[in-house]
Amino acid sequence: MGALSPILRRKLAHRARREPGYAEAVEERFGHYAGPPLSGWLWVHAVSLGETRAAALWLRALRAERPDIRVLWTHGTATGRAEGRRHLQPGDVQAWLPWDAPGPVQRFLAHFRPRLGVLMETEVWPQLVAGCRAAQVPLLLANARLNERSWRRARRLSWLAGPAYRGLSGVLAQTAADAQRLRDLGAPVDPPRGQIIGNVKFDVPWHPDPWSLGQRWRTAWQAATRCPDWPQGRPMLMLASSREGEEALWCDAWRARRGLGRGAAPLWVVVPRHPQRVDAVEALLQRAGLAVVRRSALGALDTETPAWPAAYQQADVLLGDSLGEMPWYYALAQVALLGGSFAPLGGQNLIEAAACECPVLMGPHTFNFAQAASAAIEAGAAWRVEDMGTAVERALALLVDPAALQQAHAGCRALLSQHTGAAQRCAHAVLRWWDLSAAAAAR
Repeated sequence: MGALSPILRRKLAHRARREPGYAEAVEERFGHYAGPPLSGWLWVHAVSLGETRAAALWLRALRAERPDIRVLWTHGTATGRAEGRRHLQPGDVQAWLPWDAPGPVQRFLAHFRPRLGVLMETEVWPQLVAGCRAAQVPLLLANARLNERSWRRARRLSWLAGPAYRGLSGVLAQTAADAQRLRDLGAPVDPPRGQIIGNVKFDVPWHPDPWSLGQRWRTAWQAATRCPDWPQGRPMLMLASSREGEEALWCDAWRARRGLGRGAAPLWVVVPRHPQRVDAVEALLQRAGLAVVRRSALGALDTETPAWPAAYQQADVLLGDSLGEMPWYYALAQVALLGGSFAPLGGQNLIEAAACECPVLMGPHTFNFAQAASAAIEAGAAWRVEDMGTAVERALALLVDPAALQQAHAGCRALLSQHTGAAQRCAHAVLRWWDLSAAAAAR
């Protein structure tokens, strides 16, 4: 680890130039933590934004039953750390998970001495698991998923992955297919050490404040942008959580299709998945000849009488450069194209879109969220298309088919109602392990 330290520090410094959060508490990445050592934590590792939001769902249910439990949050990305900060309660702490090397892992465990560790979704690290076993810290994999591509890769590296998965204390899997793949690698997915609980992300709460705020902005938009082509006001479509390469695909598809003049075509809301890419995406869109305005230039959204400046009314693209406002973006959009699914990247979570009653068009690549994608199609909340060009065509067709959109809104509501309850099941399972570990510590 010592020889790699300068390289890792340079990597963090480079990343921090685009995302300042990576400059915070750098020494924690190497297992050096400030403050006196403490013990007795429920340690939750949520690497990034999506995992942190998922953990917050079942932690809300857990704290309702056991408000005395103190939580140690760890993360791997700046967006995860920023989101985790929002969920800290008195007595909680937050830290970076160290690099997966023996020394940093040992120092982390010695400093915090957690009573129980919960890794979210896919974060199984060989040295971390080995360190927890040596320190007798039970380690769960919660909301666990393993797609077929990752399963095949893990099988090829069975000498490394096998001990890590076998070293887990328990697994709370999303689906039977996830459980089978995890079982094949040696993970304890069968009762009493494991169970299939569903996907806790389906328990995402409806966001009345940002959603209703988005609805007010949409109403103001429609009033300000009525024109002969759109008597009810210009519609809004969305490219949501786009990944590298997908914005270029969208530009090509939209330029090939766009026949209406500026200010008459639908406004596209483009929200890149990673905030450090916003500048590059804006430059790409401008090179394509599109008029781009940024969400941040609107200023504060919390106003009773939203007003869209003239520059926005004439724009082609509203570029989402803010964090934590996806419900607002989804409330604006009438249809969303799902990022990560048009390039072979596995898709993004579409459940939040459904919670805001925004139907989704997705490409062929949804292997990271296969179960949620299939459930959304079955419920009528989403459609699968073969490529970006077809997605753009389908989105435009839906704008002039109110009956289909109304049916899709009902599908969004049905999707969530059919799959809720996993957060409560996860909370109960974690509490069972917590009580078992407390009893073991008392002996």
